[in-house]
Amino acid sequence: MYTTVSKRIGQLAQITALLGGLGLFAVIIVTCVSVAGRALDGLGLGPVPGDIELVEMGIGFAVFSTLPYAQFFRTHARVDLFKPAFGARPNRLLDLIGELLMCALTLGLSWRLWLGMLDKAAYHETTFILQIPLVWGYRAAMAVMVVACLVALFCVLRAIRALIRPEPQTEAQS
Repeated sequence: MYTTVSKRIGQLAQITALLGGLGLFAVIIVTCVSVAGRALDGLGLGPVPGDIELVEMGIGFAVFSTLPYAQFFRTHARVDLFKPAFGARPNRLLDLIGELLMCALTLGLSWRLWLGMLDKAAYHETTFILQIPLVWGYRAAMAVMVVACLVALFCVLRAIRALIRPEPQTEAQS
């Protein structure tokens, strides 16, 4: 059961990272087309209207989309200052503390994003040039943050499991 859940959570994290990569690719395309349009302004072309708005929303989505992947595959920046000094069990305890802190941070970000999304929806705020409802960006980020919360909760479970029932490979690696 645990292995199946771990596999599915990992796949979900990978899917969100791929979606974020597609969003980032779209931002690159918009930026290139806009810059080329500015360069060819004398030929009747011009920048993409609202390019900055599109880039802001796309980059925000891309950043949020990487959070589940980084959490699940432990690719966040870490400082393993004490790891060499401690044995396997204290290191697993430090991993659990780190996972709990990341989970709290993810849940806190999600809560504040939820409140921001409700605020943007209530006031019907839009972008200045394209008049895109800001709530759309918040909804996209919130969908990814739901995945990030699931991943963070699973990572806490994984750290608890490693503390209680360490794998033989984990002992050999530490």
